[in-house]
Amino acid sequence: MDNQTVFASYTLMVPRDSKSFRHIYFICFLVLYVLIILVNAWVSTVIVLERTLHQPMYIFLCNLCVNDIYGAAGFYPKFLHDLMLDSYVIPSYMCAVQTFVIYSSLLCDCTTVTVMAYDRLVAICQPLNYHNKLNKFSCSVFLSFCWILPFGYVFICVVLSNRKKLCKYHIKKLYCDNWSIVKLSCESHDMNSILGLFVIAFYSCLCVFIFFSYVKLIIACKASLECRRKFWQTCVPHMFTVINYMFSAFFDAMYGRYGAGDISDSFQNFLALEMLIVPPLVNPIVYGLKLQEVRKQIFKSFVQIKK
Repeated sequence: MDNQTVFASYTLMVPRDSKSFRHIYFICFLVLYVLIILVNAWVSTVIVLERTLHQPMYIFLCNLCVNDIYGAAGFYPKFLHDLMLDSYVIPSYMCAVQTFVIYSSLLCDCTTVTVMAYDRLVAICQPLNYHNKLNKFSCSVFLSFCWILPFGYVFICVVLSNRKKLCKYHIKKLYCDNWSIVKLSCESHDMNSILGLFVIAFYSCLCVFIFFSYVKLIIACKASLECRRKFWQTCVPHMFTVINYMFSAFFDAMYGRYGAGDISDSFQNFLALEMLIVPPLVNPIVYGLKLQEVRKQIFKSFVQIKK
């Protein structure tokens, strides 16, 4: 008999009233997925093709858009497949891949908005040193930081959680996440807890850096009308992105580790899906409309398409 590798399968949470409304859910999430791909691809393509936008701030925005497309690919195709077949089962290896893609994208969002905060801090508070501190080499380092660090963290977490012996096979979520897999294990998860807390602490420090950078920016803006103009034009959309990210990440981390017994399943699903719907859909729209150069080039490309 040939040796075959047998993978365990997990069952995921079934959407409420899926029997009656799964076709409506399917259409809604398909439209969302198409919109996420279109708006992020449009903004990133405009930035890549337009040489006047080859500046650090826009390059980091392009990175954010590419990451949002990558993260959406971890959830929407599988969820649409489940809705179509009305079957909410996922093999363990696909669950590991989904966890890796969704959470590496989430952490990449955090590192990217941190780099964008540093970019705005230097641009407004140290404009004369801006091109020295954010040259081609430093931008390449920052972009590598945005991707390599989240990939490394999430890869280690996923490998550790998937090596454990399982006692249960139901994930109380619409998609896979690392801590849900850890809680299905019969074995001790002290190592996973320590690593998870380390990752949370590190990214909390990045959020603290973002907060203090904005405090410094607000103080600097009091002294100059030009600084205030730059702040409102380039920092307001970034603040919206950071606040939305912090809210989503905080709930996901707390709900995953400690549960939320007093909250209804519908509200839990809404908050769990919020980080997969709002940031990738709203970020490129907010940046595209608020940043003058990006908005101008997007409208220009739209006019050319219509012709």
